[in-house]
Amino acid sequence: MTGIKYVYLFKEGKAEMRDLLGGKGANLAEMTNIGLHVPQGFTITTEACREYYRTGEKLPDGLWEEIQPAIAEVEKQSGKKFGDSTAPLLVSVRSGAKISMPGMMDTILNLGLNDETVQGLAKATGNERFAYDCYRRFVQMFGDVVLGVEGYKFEQMIHQAKEDQAREKGGSVYFDSDLSAASLKKLVSQFKKLIEAETGKAFPDDPRQQLQEAIIAVFRSWNTNRAIFYRRTNHIPDHIGTAVNVQSMVFGNMGEDSGTGVAFTRNPSTGEKKLYGEYLMNAQGEDVVAGIRTPLPISSLAGEHPELYGQFEEIAVNLEKHYRDMQDIEFTIEKGELYILQTRNGKCTAAASIKIAVDLVSEGLITKEEAVRKIDPHQLDKLLHRRIDEGAKLKIIAKGLPASPGAASGKIVFEADIAEKLGNAGEKVILVRTETTPDDIHGVLAAQGILTSRGGMTSHAAVVARHMGKPAVCGCEALRIDYNSRKITIENQEYTENDVISIDGGTGHVIQGLVPMRDPELSGEFQTILKWADELRTMQVMANADNPVDAAKAREYGAEGIGLCRTEHMFMDPVRIPIVQRMILAQTVEEREEELAHLQPMQEEDFYGILKAMHGLPVTIRLLDPPLHEFLPNSEDLITEIAELRLSDQEDREARQKLYDKESLLKKVRALHEMNPMLGHRGCRLGITYPEIYAMQCRAIFQAAARLVKEGYIIYPQIKIPLVIHYKELEILRQMINKIATEICLEQGVLIAYKVGTMIEMPRAALTADKIAQFADFFSFGTNDLTQTVFGFSRDDAEGKFLPHYMSSGILENNPFAVLDRDGVGKIMRICAELAKSTNPELKIGICGEHGGDPSSIDFCQEINLNYVSCSPFRVPIARLSAAQAALKG
Repeated sequence: MTGIKYVYLFKEGKAEMRDLLGGKGANLAEMTNIGLHVPQGFTITTEACREYYRTGEKLPDGLWEEIQPAIAEVEKQSGKKFGDSTAPLLVSVRSGAKISMPGMMDTILNLGLNDETVQGLAKATGNERFAYDCYRRFVQMFGDVVLGVEGYKFEQMIHQAKEDQAREKGGSVYFDSDLSAASLKKLVSQFKKLIEAETGKAFPDDPRQQLQEAIIAVFRSWNTNRAIFYRRTNHIPDHIGTAVNVQSMVFGNMGEDSGTGVAFTRNPSTGEKKLYGEYLMNAQGEDVVAGIRTPLPISSLAGEHPELYGQFEEIAVNLEKHYRDMQDIEFTIEKGELYILQTRNGKCTAAASIKIAVDLVSEGLITKEEAVRKIDPHQLDKLLHRRIDEGAKLKIIAKGLPASPGAASGKIVFEADIAEKLGNAGEKVILVRTETTPDDIHGVLAAQGILTSRGGMTSHAAVVARHMGKPAVCGCEALRIDYNSRKITIENQEYTENDVISIDGGTGHVIQGLVPMRDPELSGEFQTILKWADELRTMQVMANADNPVDAAKAREYGAEGIGLCRTEHMFMDPVRIPIVQRMILAQTVEEREEELAHLQPMQEEDFYGILKAMHGLPVTIRLLDPPLHEFLPNSEDLITEIAELRLSDQEDREARQKLYDKESLLKKVRALHEMNPMLGHRGCRLGITYPEIYAMQCRAIFQAAARLVKEGYIIYPQIKIPLVIHYKELEILRQMINKIATEICLEQGVLIAYKVGTMIEMPRAALTADKIAQFADFFSFGTNDLTQTVFGFSRDDAEGKFLPHYMSSGILENNPFAVLDRDGVGKIMRICAELAKSTNPELKIGICGEHGGDPSSIDFCQEINLNYVSCSPFRVPIARLSAAQAALKG
C-alpha cells in the first residue's frame, strides 16, 4: 500500500475536492451530501490517473485493493452483488476531469454482465428483453471503447438484425428498441464472435476483469487525439488527468415507465430562464446524445408524467440555487422513480452565458464581480455571430433543429479530415454528417458550420458547436446522405460535395447556395457585463487600428484610444507605391525629399482621419518600421521580367529603356537585400540614417493635428519610435520631433498635447530601460518581435514548421506568439518595467502585440502592473473583460 488514498465513496467527497475528484465526482459527492436521489458509487482520483501515466500506463500500486471495499459498500447500499447470478449489481464507468470536456473521453455502461448475470437480471426484473438489451449495449460499448473494435461494425450487425427480424416476423423494425429479446440474444453472440475475430481474445466474462479494463480504458482516453485536441483548443492543461466514476446503474430502458434525459435549467442558446432539454422513454443515456432516436422536448414530460416533471423542476431550481449557475443535468427514470446521475455548470453560447450571468445578478444569486468572473473571455470572440440578412430571398430546402445560433455558408464536405484541410487552407465549408462524434472535433473547429441528419438539441454536434460558437442545424430528417457517392439528397434534389449551401442555426433552415449575411449587434446584457468590467479593471484597453474605419470600430467596442497605428500599411496603397519606390531609389537626399513631399499630404490626410475618429482619445502612431526592400518588387520577379525583355525586340527604343530601368531597379533591390531583414536596416535605424523619412511623417502628424485643433477637436497624438536598442537613438529622434512640433505649433498658432515614446522589442532595450526611460513618455512592448528575439524563432518559420511539434511533444505548452511566454519574455518584461520606473516613475507602460487580446497575457500584464494593453478592434471586448478578471484576481 502506498498510503495515498485513491478511492472515495460519493458520501466521502466534497464540492471543494474538484482537483482530486474531478468535476463530475465532486458534484456527485455534493449531490449525495445534500440528499438528492443519486445512484451510489465511488470516484477514483485524478492522482491515480497521473500515477498511471507516471508508471508507464499501469494501475497504481494499491488502487485495486482500495476498490474492493468500495464495491462492497455499493453492494450494501444497493442490495445487489457484483457478479452475482441472482441479483447482479451493474455499474457505469465514466470519466470526469476537473474541467468539463463533454464527449471527449470514454464511458462504459451496464458493466458486470455475462451469460450468467444476464439471466439473473432477467429473472430479477421479470423482463428478458430488457436484460438482453443491456447485455447487447454493454458488449457493444466495451468492444468499441475498451477493446478497440470499430463501432460501425456493430452498427452494421444491428442493421442486419432489424432486417432479419422484419423479414421473419413482419412489421417495421426501425429503432433499436423494436428488436425482440431473441434478436438481442443473437446479437450478443454475434458481437462476441466479432470481438474474438478482431482481437484474437474472447470477450471477458469476469466482472472484476471487466471493471479493471474499463478503468484503464478511461485513463487511456485522457490521451486520445480528440481529447488532446480539445484541451489544446480550450486551453486545458494536459497534466491534470481525469478521475473515474464507478456508479451503480439505474435503467431507463425497462419499459415505457422508464426513460432518460438531459436538461439545462436555462436555455443554453439564448439564456432564457426555462427548462430546456430532451428525454426518451425506454432508453439509456447514449441514445439521447448519440442521436440514434429523435428525443422529445423536456416540456412533453409535463404532459406525459406531470408528477415526475414537477419533481425534476424542483430539483433543477434547487441545484441552480446551490451551485449559483445554470446547470446541465442528466437524469434517469426507472420504473417511475427519478434519479439524478450528474449535474455540472452548463456549457452554452456566449450570448446565453452573458444573459444568464446578468440575470443571476438581478435575481440576487451572485454579485456583479462574480458575474464578470463567470464569463469566459475566449467566448466573446464567438459572440459576434453573423446572421442572414432579413431582406434576402432564400431558397429553403430543408429544416432541422436550431442547435447552435449563427449563420454560415460553405461547400459541402462529408469528412472531418477534409473539413480541416480545406478550412485551414482558407476555404469555407459546411461539415455534413449523419451525426458527429468526438473524433470529428478537428473538422468541427475548421468548418463554418455543422449540419446533421440525426440528433437533437443535446446531441454531440449541438453541444460542441454551441461551445465553439459555430452555427449548427441538427436532426434534419429530410437529409439523406450517401457517403459512397459523396452526395446528399433533399426532396429528390441532389447536392454533391463542393456544392455551396447555407445554414441558419437560429431557425434550423438549410438554404441552397450562398446567402447575404449581416454583422451581429451587441445585446444589452453584453453591454452591462462590459460596463461592470470597466468599473472593475485598472488597465486601459486600447486598439491597434490603421485607418478611420478600424478606429471607429474600436471606439464602438469600447477602446480608450489607439495604442498602435502602423504607418507602413498606409505606404502600401497602390497609388502610393510608385512614389514610395522612387523615394527609396533616390540617389540623393534632395531627390528623396522631393518624393517625400508628394507623400506628405497623403500621410497628413491619413492622420487627420484617424485622429478625428478618435477625438478626445489618444492615438499612438508608430513611425515607419519595416525594411525598405519590402516596398520594392520581388527580385525573382524582376529577373523573370528582365529575361523576357532581353528576348524581345532590342531595336525598340522603348523596350531598351524599359530593360535599362528594370536592370537598374534590380541592382537597387539587390543592394538593399539583407540576410536577415528582421534584424536589419529597419525601425529607428531608418530614422537615424534617413532622418528625412521620419521628419516627413512627423510634419504630417502635426499638420493634421493643427488642423483638427483649429476645428475644435480635442486630440492627443502620441509618436512611437520602433526598434530602439540604445537611449541615444531615442534622444536624437525626440529632439527632431520636438523641433518639428514647435515649428508647426508656432506657425499655426495652436497648442498640441503630444507625447513621444518607444517600442520595447529588443532584449537590449528592455535591459537598458532605465536609461531609455529618461527620454520617453511611454513604453509599448512590441511582444511579437520581442518573442522572436528572445526565442530566436522566426515567427513564420516556427509556426509553419517545428512549433506544432514542440507543443505536441510538451516542450512548449502554448504557442508563444499567441500566449505570452511568462518564463522568458515575461521575465524580461518584468525587469524592463522595474528598471524604467526606477528612473521615470510617471512612465506609462503597455503592450501592443498580438498578445494584447489574449486573456492569459493580459493577466500577466496586470501582474507586472502595466498601464494598458492594445489589441485588434474585434478583441477589445475580450481585453476589457480579461483586464477586469485580472484585476479581481489580483
